[in-house]
Amino acid sequence: MNLPDLKKAKIRSDKPSLYKKVENIHQDLFKNEKFFLKTYGCQMNVHDSEQIRAILENLGMSETDNLEDARVVVLNTCAIRENAHDKVFGYLGRVKHLKKDNPNIIVAIGGCMSQEENVVKEILQRHPYINIVFGTHNINELGSLIINATNNKQDIEVYSEEGCIYEGVNYSRDSKITAWVNIMYGCDKFCTYCIVPYTRGKERSRKIEEIIKEVENLKRQGYYEVTLLGQNVNAYGNDLKLGYDFAKLLEEVAKTGIKRIRFVTSHPWNFTDEMIEVISKYDNIMPYIHLPLQSGSDRILKLMGRRYTKQEYLDLVAKLRNKIKDVTITTDIIVGFPGESEEDFLDTLEVVDKVKYDGAYTFIYSPREGTPASKMLDNISLEEKEERLKRLNERINNYSKESNEKLVGKVEEVLILGISEKDNNKLYGYTKGMKLVNVIAEKDAIGKLIDVKITDAKSFSLDGEALKVNN
Repeated sequence: MNLPDLKKAKIRSDKPSLYKKVENIHQDLFKNEKFFLKTYGCQMNVHDSEQIRAILENLGMSETDNLEDARVVVLNTCAIRENAHDKVFGYLGRVKHLKKDNPNIIVAIGGCMSQEENVVKEILQRHPYINIVFGTHNINELGSLIINATNNKQDIEVYSEEGCIYEGVNYSRDSKITAWVNIMYGCDKFCTYCIVPYTRGKERSRKIEEIIKEVENLKRQGYYEVTLLGQNVNAYGNDLKLGYDFAKLLEEVAKTGIKRIRFVTSHPWNFTDEMIEVISKYDNIMPYIHLPLQSGSDRILKLMGRRYTKQEYLDLVAKLRNKIKDVTITTDIIVGFPGESEEDFLDTLEVVDKVKYDGAYTFIYSPREGTPASKMLDNISLEEKEERLKRLNERINNYSKESNEKLVGKVEEVLILGISEKDNNKLYGYTKGMKLVNVIAEKDAIGKLIDVKITDAKSFSLDGEALKVNN
């Protein structure tokens, strides 16, 4: 049994990362059995679940959407906000009743919550029916943990370490059209509100040749789009000290000729001019930038440990707009950070008014145990936080709709991904600028790039009519 340790998780050394080859277990031990997999949180978790799915399928299982049909239940959790924590433990109540009726079910908890000391203590004290707790550093061990699982003990294997790089990972991908590609893991920024550096380990980059190999393989398989994934992609290559960085990686991926390239997430602090030049140079690098602001107040940014000022952020946005044709910019913003005054909040609204974001993920500050911000005096009432969030969202939604309305009557290239959830008679896809479009088109357009005439605009989506297929 290995328990998480927050102090160990904070350690950063100069030791180079270890590169290991994953041993993929193939057995029919669970042949004809089913698994249920539920994912919470960010794109990294979604991609981790693609690895978890492959592990379970390699054991002979098939996936089910019905919890009651599952022999193995896996919850891949998120630790970024308190409501994610609450959702997981709320859902565990349902799993507990299921386990009571069928003791043979194997229940496993993974993801970032598993890396938190307080969460594992709660599992030990209140949730003895959970068989397996595994962390973000040892997803590849899940197959062995399930094979060895018994119903009379808990197996907790969570490593609080800087982390390794694993190659040869199998993924059972959610899509045959778009794919996530990990380029690096972990984070060294230690923003004062964020638990991720503790749950994901230090920044460590995959070798450029391994990433290119994966992208080329996806291209051969018929994938149209890849999203390069990391907690902070801008820091790619810093740890390798091999003379290349994210700008170089972007260019090499572009040269593979895959039709669309995206990346998330970028930290404004080290978004270089070289990156901007590469994005503007290659047509297959999409003109979409997710650039978290978090706050528009210099005072709050300093308390957050963000390492840039409001003006530096605005200067970066100006460069992006000047250099990258038709660029769209989205962001993350936190309201109600400890000590945030009305004046601080108005500074945030000022940035929103200047940037006029195409969209934003907005949140009320959520304290995470073990982070420096959790020890700061939080003297803002929930009512005030909610009122600020409402004002912010109204502003964001207006600018998002304003941005979308500029596209009405224009022709946009859209990658069609499937049938629209809101209208089964339409398909949905995304523009180069990552705008959701619901399209009147034949179903054989799924998986293709098509020209779409935009006919209507809403705050969060566009409507359009298909004109022609481009490929």
